[in-house]
Amino acid sequence: MSLANRSLVTIDDLSNGEIEALFSLADEMADSPNKQAVLCQGKIMASLFFEPSTRTRLSFETAMLRLGGQVITAVDVGATSLAKGESIADMAKVVGSYADLIVVRHPWEGAARVVADYAGVPVINAGDGSHEHPTQTLCDLYTIRKERQTIKGLRIALWGDLKHGRTVHSLIYALARFGATILFCSGSGLDMPEHVLRRLGTEYKGELKSCKELNYETEKSLFPLDAIYLTPSSPHQLAMLPDINVQVELKAGVDALYVTRLQKERQTSTVEEGKSEKSYPVVDKKLLKGKVFEKTLVMHPLPRVDELTHEMDADPRSMYFKQAAYGVPVRMALLAILLGAKEVTVDRDKDSFIREIDYPVYKRDSGVKCSNRNCVSNQETEVRYIKPEFRIVSRQLLTLRCIYCDHELYPHYVASSEWHEGRLENKRYHSADSRFARKIRPENLIIFASENEAQAKRFKPSSYVKQ
Repeated sequence: MSLANRSLVTIDDLSNGEIEALFSLADEMADSPNKQAVLCQGKIMASLFFEPSTRTRLSFETAMLRLGGQVITAVDVGATSLAKGESIADMAKVVGSYADLIVVRHPWEGAARVVADYAGVPVINAGDGSHEHPTQTLCDLYTIRKERQTIKGLRIALWGDLKHGRTVHSLIYALARFGATILFCSGSGLDMPEHVLRRLGTEYKGELKSCKELNYETEKSLFPLDAIYLTPSSPHQLAMLPDINVQVELKAGVDALYVTRLQKERQTSTVEEGKSEKSYPVVDKKLLKGKVFEKTLVMHPLPRVDELTHEMDADPRSMYFKQAAYGVPVRMALLAILLGAKEVTVDRDKDSFIREIDYPVYKRDSGVKCSNRNCVSNQETEVRYIKPEFRIVSRQLLTLRCIYCDHELYPHYVASSEWHEGRLENKRYHSADSRFARKIRPENLIIFASENEAQAKRFKPSSYVKQ
């Protein structure tokens, strides 16, 4: 099956079966790297890294060179025309005319999607702000599969900065899709974002439980735990007793501990940074001496700072340098597939776990904007081609999910484009949580950021507006 000319912006752009097929090709690449030297001969990869990177950038460039291709690169926004005010879309169009594929890292969430929309060639997201880092997730899954032969049914603990860590935001969805049980172990004030947890709880088949619900007392345990995502593969009797399921799961041991550093560059203030740094959890041999960690894979996307001690490097459970090494064959396989140099056989039966929901899209030109200040739609506000666009993920409590960064928005006022005969006196707006508002068809829905906006567009309040 050909996956040529596809882009990888989020981990959901690849199905489970496609990921498995990519891993099989990565095995082939790792076993015979010298045989791949002409696969992408004549192809050019543009490497655009507008945030610091060592492993991701160099592994992509190494992968392309090992495939026989060539690389052009830009690593500093100040040295590009973006510094002169050029839009991301214009840059994407130009670079897309120079290269056959673009790898981009950018501090704005959703920037990779904009590049993919306008480049005209395959685009790979190498990290966009705190949003996602899908190729790191591929390396993480590949490492787990190589060491444990499976992902389904494993207990994976996510540790550290779960709020800002884009690697865990991609990883959590993939782990749920592959049937893992996920343990959340965050630093103080660094919990997994609510919009990520809500998506996990509504679009996958497992059950998300907080420690308060589970009566799990962190201070009495050597293992700090905030919440647990129970995979559907859990035994039925355990699913019926979630308050004891966590204890049973932990007694069976943690299969992998995924450690992340404190993302200082994404802290909103020095006060927040100071509080987080002071209480940030550290992984060392003392923590891992318990039976629960006896066979745990210790993983880290790197770079590390102080959250993972150097004494762990010699421990046979440590996998982080092996993770980094796996980045080359995994990215070789990805580049070869997207450039059409290789075709793969995809087992569609492995996609049965994915729960696909076809949400209606809202993209009217109204005042509603993404709630995330770092979203690309809020950064290039004067550029007409980047307009706020949302998926309507709930009508019971009207909830919009930004297509660029996945943050959620809860509008207060709505109207319908189907007013009687288009007469001005019949243009009415309503409270978004009213019974009438839920009857409006998605294609007729008009959303207002405020009553002032609705009235400025000559709508009048209906009896369904709360006073």
